[in-house]
Amino acid sequence: MKIEKNISLKPYNTFGINAIAKRFVNVNSTKELKQLIATEKDIFLLGGGSNMLLTKNIEKLVVKLNLSGVIINETPDDSVFVTAEAGENWHDFVIWCIDQNYGGLENLSLIPGNVGTSPIQNIGAYGVEIKDTFHQLEALEISTGKIKTFTKADCNFGYRNSVFKNDLKGKYIIVNVTFKLTKNKHNLNISYGAIQKELEGVTAPTIKDVSKAIIAIRESKLPDPEKIGNSGSFFKNPVISKDKFNILQKKYPEIPHYVVSNNEIKVPAGWLIEQSGFKGKRFGETGVHEKQALVLVNYGNATGEEVHKLAQKIQNSIKSNFNIDLEIEVNII
Repeated sequence: MKIEKNISLKPYNTFGINAIAKRFVNVNSTKELKQLIATEKDIFLLGGGSNMLLTKNIEKLVVKLNLSGVIINETPDDSVFVTAEAGENWHDFVIWCIDQNYGGLENLSLIPGNVGTSPIQNIGAYGVEIKDTFHQLEALEISTGKIKTFTKADCNFGYRNSVFKNDLKGKYIIVNVTFKLTKNKHNLNISYGAIQKELEGVTAPTIKDVSKAIIAIRESKLPDPEKIGNSGSFFKNPVISKDKFNILQKKYPEIPHYVVSNNEIKVPAGWLIEQSGFKGKRFGETGVHEKQALVLVNYGNATGEEVHKLAQKIQNSIKSNFNIDLEIEVNII
């Protein structure tokens, strides 16, 4: 392992922010990772760089986790356990599973990032979350260098949330994740209207058909980070009380919504942002994407601070217009 100095992190974050790592190292195996943390405890872990906004240079040692590999464990029934190393690209892993006819992850196609970061925020899209197929993960405890296994219950998954974003933040490094997928008979989740529209004319859709539909939907709405810097959905969809929703619905009869429980309603953050006039607006080198108001973008030379200030401006506007606290999904560094 070679520790480099003063490395630009622009190629390593999907927002394309030009922050500097004072020290930087590539780690290619769990063995190397154990050797590293034996002497380096104060580290900044870098996966796919897709769920963060860098607002400053990084003083800690930046560790780029490149663990790779996939292991299959067949079962006698209609399921299979698939373990992927943390450094595997998430979308590539999903497509690989589909090519093996392993179902369960197809709705999560084209989500940026790596496998190791997927459980941290319980990534989800179009009615499916990581927790639905999650079996277990292995993580390295930084303070001891020991590997610990976490079950689904241990992870305490919530909406875009897990124990690794809260009590255990910064204490463990996820090294691999195991999913329980279906082998032959697949339970497709195509309840979203957009998916059904994409699948019109397909009489017996397969997991590959669903994946292609998801990819088409996402590509039609979300900008490619290779072309314009972004981190996907910047805000969480807020969940509000039924009473608050009823008040809003009287003022905005067309407000879209999803029933979460008897007393909770989820409102699309993108709709709130669009109603507040931000969709497609540019503010210097940053702005809100023209096709999806949930996405903040870097037009080329924005700083992380500029993007963060725009996010705060949007939050203040949503609070003023709808009395809703809009929560940022992306990690602000």
